This record gives sequence, structure tokens and C-alpha cells, in this order.
Amino acid sequence: MNSLQTYFLNNQDNAIHKWLHYFDIYDLWFKKYKNKQIIILEIGVYQGGSLKMWREYFGENAKIYAIDINPDCKQFESPNTKIFIGSQEDRDFLREVRAQIPEIDILVDDGGHTMQQQIITFEELYPHLKFGGIYLCEDLHTSYWKIYGGGYQKPGTFIEFSKGLIDSLHAWHSKDPDLKVDSITSSAYGLHYYDSILVIEKKKITPPKSEIRGNIIIPIDNFPPPNLPKEKKNSFLFSKALQIRNFIKRFSFYKK
Repeated sequence: MNSLQTYFLNNQDNAIHKWLHYFDIYDLWFKKYKNKQIIILEIGVYQGGSLKMWREYFGENAKIYAIDINPDCKQFESPNTKIFIGSQEDRDFLREVRAQIPEIDILVDDGGHTMQQQIITFEELYPHLKFGGIYLCEDLHTSYWKIYGGGYQKPGTFIEFSKGLIDSLHAWHSKDPDLKVDSITSSAYGLHYYDSILVIEKKKITPPKSEIRGNIIIPIDNFPPPNLPKEKKNSFLFSKALQIRNFIKRFSFYKK
């Protein structure tokens, strides 16, 4: 059991409401930031309990910011913890927050969980996440709950929106004019799905490259594409042979 779950299970202070399997996911992605000078933004303050939990976990060097729509949450501010009051669905408000805080190392979206809230928050605040940072959106099961605007494969849910992020991550390889390299392609190193959580690793991404190192042992005519029509097979093999020959000649200095 990690220290976050231990804190939660022993909590007698301000209330915290979490699914129990979240704590292993938090610890997996957040432990490298412990006791470092980092910037954290949490959407959704609730009773202020999670802010105290993050402080205990990350240490006094962390600067914590939070957003909630309820003005009563302002009482949970403390040294090195600042709370902004406003709606995460309000783009102008989120832009004001973004202008007042440094770039973020960790963002946890545990806000209202409606589809527009999750999507707008991502669109406005992901660009303010540092390279090397973590964006974590939780309670994604609301994408399947009608009361939150969700539904199975319903257009406009955060789950369906995030499927577009998967396409963007692979846009380097696309030949389709409708899928082009964008800001997600060049910054999303990984999309990690768990029950009700999506974790996005942000890094500077350059176009992927492949190489051949070593000697070609098996004749290339053993590797035509599956189900290639017979009339196209000869032309494919010829072009493939030229491609590999030129590649090997170009990188021949790699051979031992």
C-alpha cells in the first residue's frame, strides 16, 4: 500500500472522495515529483481534503493551485496553496488563471466531470503544462452516464474526444489529409488509460525514425505485403530491393 492510500484510509481531517484504485495510479505517475519544487493544479476542491493530501505527499516545496466553482472553497487556502473561484467550463476564466500561474508540472482534473468541462479544461490548460509534465483527467466513467452528458460511443463525450488524441499521436504516419501533425502529435509522448483515468505524458516529440542495423540474412522476396495481387508483386519486390539496397549503402558504416 502506498503512502497516498495510507493517508486516505487514515484520514480524520477534511473529507476526500476517491475511487480506491486511483491511489496506485497516482503514486505510479507522481512519486518522481515528491519533495521537489513543482507546480500542481487541481480542478475540484470539494472539502479541501485532497489539497492536504497532496501537500503531505509532495512536501512543502510544492506550490499548489486549485480551481472550484464554489466560493466557500476559498477558506481552504493556505501558505503555498492558492484557490481560484470560477467555472472550468468558462474559457475566459481558465485563461485568466493560466495568466496568473507558472507552467504546470501536474494537472489533476477532478472537477465537475461533465463532458464540456473536461474537454474545455484540456483544451485551455494542456498547453500550459510543462514538457515533462503529467495531465491526469479522472472519473472518465461519466462519459457513459447520461446525467453528465455521456453515453456509449456518444459523440462529444470526453472518451470520444480522447480517441481523437490517439489519432493525433499517430499523425506522423498518416497519408490522409484529414489527419495532420498538430500540437498533440508533437507533445503527447504517451496516452495511458485506466478505469476512469487518462494520464497524458507531455514531452517534445520529433518525427519518429526507423533504422536497419546489421546484415540482411533472409532474402527480401520473402517479405511482400500480405495478399498482394500477383500482377503487383514483381514491381513491389523490385522497388523494395532498391529501397533496402540504397538504405544499406547509405548506412554501411554501421556494419561491424
